[in-house]
Amino acid sequence: MVKIDRKKEDKEILNKYRNLLRACSDKTNKKDKKDIRAAFNLAVNAHKDMRRKSGEPYIYHPIAVAHIAAKEIGLGSTSIVCALLHDVVEDTDYEIEDIQRLFGSKVAKIIEGLTKISDVFNQDISLQAENFRKMLLTLSDDVRVILIKLADRLHNMRTLDSMPVDKKKKISSETLYLYAPLAHRLGLYPIKTELEDLGLKHTKLEEYKEISQKLINTKEDRTKYIRKFIRPIKSVLKEKEFSFEIKGRPKSIYSIKKKMIKQNLDFDNVFDKFAVRIIINTPLEREKSDCWRVYSFVTDFYKPNPDRLRDWVSTPKVNGYESLHTTVMGDDGKWVEVQIRSKRMDNIAEKGYAAHYRYKQKNEKSDDSLDAWINKLQEALEN
Repeated sequence: MVKIDRKKEDKEILNKYRNLLRACSDKTNKKDKKDIRAAFNLAVNAHKDMRRKSGEPYIYHPIAVAHIAAKEIGLGSTSIVCALLHDVVEDTDYEIEDIQRLFGSKVAKIIEGLTKISDVFNQDISLQAENFRKMLLTLSDDVRVILIKLADRLHNMRTLDSMPVDKKKKISSETLYLYAPLAHRLGLYPIKTELEDLGLKHTKLEEYKEISQKLINTKEDRTKYIRKFIRPIKSVLKEKEFSFEIKGRPKSIYSIKKKMIKQNLDFDNVFDKFAVRIIINTPLEREKSDCWRVYSFVTDFYKPNPDRLRDWVSTPKVNGYESLHTTVMGDDGKWVEVQIRSKRMDNIAEKGYAAHYRYKQKNEKSDDSLDAWINKLQEALEN
């Protein structure tokens, strides 16, 4: 039997809590911090005798979910409180009435929605992706329920290794089929991508390992190629006095696998395995025109594929995503996807509309609130 070092665990819990406070320091005031502390204390007490399959204290999980909600999705104090408490009603003796009395009706309503979703999955009901989305809408009219559920699922996927193989496959299949498309719909692309890659890892490990290893093996060549590819673009952007950042990255393992299946290709023949992202720091009123200017510079050097132009700058996606995508032919006949966007657009792409509204509040003294973003995401979910 493994001896438990309570002092060490208590210290780790405190460190995780402090990291959470740092993650949300830019969007919480004194009262918010007090509410978060109260939720943390209740969660620690409620889960004190519970452990995860890995043997870790259960409280590590709600703290991690709250951290994802704050740092990776950009949610505020209400959601952080709910993330800390999200399993309390389902797994302990606390009732919804207790949550309402201690934290108010808004928090209680979100926790109730999260508990209802868990109840549905405990019944092992088989759902189509579209019916799943509709079911979520009937369980709660607050999109924060879905966002916290996505954070919960992401942490569960990150810590799936200690689960039995059959359980891993069931949870991962569910993630690929239901949760990743939901993250995509809500504009949470980094979360969607990670859910897909982890889902593939735990459903088709050998295929995941094969592509992963090939990406590792080709990393040095890819880095050299991208460095050479972006050199003339960098030069002209500096000459035109743009403030910019250029990132090169491989496509996700899941998207490469999907393309291999769809187009019946092997790894070496996959179209545009890597992408270059050009992020320009430009005023709001010049964003569209400057993105198109950058596009013209890129296509001066490299021949574009007209069938692969995607203009989400002029017409953003319903979930708020804005970017200009093109695929061009670089040296040696290699196709490279180029994404062009402003810094504001990049923030939205990474963290959804939360980043957009925080950006506007910080840089434009906007009256738009987080509620406006919540409404926008609700709209994306319903349409």
